[in-house]
Amino acid sequence: MKQLTFASRHHQLTNINAWTPDSRWLAFDVRPSGASFTGETIERVNVDTGEVQVIYRAGHGACVGVVTVNPCPPERYVFIHGPENPDAGWRYDFHHRRGVVVENGVAANLDAMDITPPFTPGALRGGSHVHVWSPDGQWLSFTYNDHVMHERCPALDLRNVGVALPCGPVIPPCRHPREYAGSHWCALVSRTTPQPAAGSDEINRAYEEGWIGNAGYTRADGSRQRRALAFIGDTLSLSGEKVPELFIVDLPDDEQAWKRAGETPVQGTCTALPAPPQGVMQRRLTFTHARRYPGLVNTPRHWVRSNPQGSQIAFLMKDDAGVVQLWLIAPDGGEPRQLTYGPPGVQSAFNWHPSGEALGFVQANRLVLCDAHSGAITPLTQGTGEPSADAVVFSPDGRHIAWMQDVGGFRQLFMASTGE
Repeated sequence: MKQLTFASRHHQLTNINAWTPDSRWLAFDVRPSGASFTGETIERVNVDTGEVQVIYRAGHGACVGVVTVNPCPPERYVFIHGPENPDAGWRYDFHHRRGVVVENGVAANLDAMDITPPFTPGALRGGSHVHVWSPDGQWLSFTYNDHVMHERCPALDLRNVGVALPCGPVIPPCRHPREYAGSHWCALVSRTTPQPAAGSDEINRAYEEGWIGNAGYTRADGSRQRRALAFIGDTLSLSGEKVPELFIVDLPDDEQAWKRAGETPVQGTCTALPAPPQGVMQRRLTFTHARRYPGLVNTPRHWVRSNPQGSQIAFLMKDDAGVVQLWLIAPDGGEPRQLTYGPPGVQSAFNWHPSGEALGFVQANRLVLCDAHSGAITPLTQGTGEPSADAVVFSPDGRHIAWMQDVGGFRQLFMASTGE
């Protein structure tokens, strides 16, 4: 167990892709415990020497956070960027933020913004969040909130999942001072409705997504689905209670398909959210309404994660005793398989080891490895202190695992060897 940062301020890891591809640096932001979006820098620490470098410094009153790293060289960083020169009418909010990519010290907007009708295909109309590159380093996923619908009625501003493709730039007319161009073509891939039918597959929120496999997954008929995302979607039970279930969207590989409308315009209308393009298929994977403790858990907050082989998706759900456990399901569906058993349960978000043979998370205040086949637990730390539940991230070479822990009132970064 090695402490990596020591400055009297907070250091916040994102829940995945926090390491540089060479496994030498950890990227972080400086939000105060993740509670308020007030950090002005994106930084990184060398895990061997402890050297800290500033990757990006915001200006003009903007704040930044939630940085991830492209898993493939060259080094590229992406993070949330709040609005410059914020004022009473346009300050940081879920629907007022964007992605920014930094490569070789040069920053560029990821997503374009167009809030003036007629809207621009490939541009967004609000805020993107938690940008994560696909394992091949080409596409990015994100969660999204919509300014246009928020202005119409906040209840219509539903959280959704989107994808950014490197087939831009997208350049709106920029008829509003808060509009801007972006380097990538962006579209939503989830489909939500403000009032889901009770007991149906309809959802009013899509979130905590994860890419499936390093190269997609194999369908039941033996064909290959090259790109797909899993996410949590909030359904309603027959009694009208929220039940988070696991969903998957199969994504078209042809970039031109992303520019063709499905049932409604990809760019949205004045009365409707942007919609998935042609060929995006959403389906439900879990059906837990009848369980004693139905639904995936929201506490601890976690992001669904696939193994590199694309054969298993992991998520957190309570067992019949009410203990949070790790479960696995295939991308084609079927019955979930419970992987962990008994108290004390899973205490944090989790990630797969790069080999796909184990997962890492916090259990009983220890960082542990869990065998992906047997569920056997191997402790990596001794349970001193209280690790943060927000992020447990493996280095790309699989040799180390990193997390956050409070020391003297400040959130610091730590790592431990996985024994590889």
